[in-house]
Amino acid sequence: MTLLAACLALVCVAGTFADEKKEKQEKKKVESVNCPVAGKEIKIADAKTVSYRNANVYVCCDNCKGKMEKDSAPFAAKANHQLVRTKQYRQTKCPLSGGPIDKEQKLKVAGQLVKFCCEKCQGKTAAAEGDEQLALVFADAAFDKGFTAVKKKKD
Repeated sequence: MTLLAACLALVCVAGTFADEKKEKQEKKKVESVNCPVAGKEIKIADAKTVSYRNANVYVCCDNCKGKMEKDSAPFAAKANHQLVRTKQYRQTKCPLSGGPIDKEQKLKVAGQLVKFCCEKCQGKTAAAEGDEQLALVFADAAFDKGFTAVKKKKD
């Protein structure tokens, strides 16, 4: 019986270590993103910057910069997604309900791990695909419910 308990404890520790390692990898600095206007992958170092939600959204060219500055609404979900990917915003609540997060209810949405309050919200998002799924989580209303700006560190 003691051997069984020791084995279970070892499995739990190994699982926790794997989860921590995965979180650390996701916290690495992002070097490239998708332009929310054109959709193509760009290196942040080479990108044009647009001020959006008191943060920076990265676009591929001056044409996309102009479109984003003129009217960001058509690109909001993709721009909001980028703000999270670049760690300028972080998730604090469920984007669908605005309720507290249940860490067991999670799903990758366009490469970004998103957590939900319940199985219903997670399931609704999992059932959607592509831009519909992205909009469920990152459209302005959902983004306002679930995400907050990361405070900038002082130099």
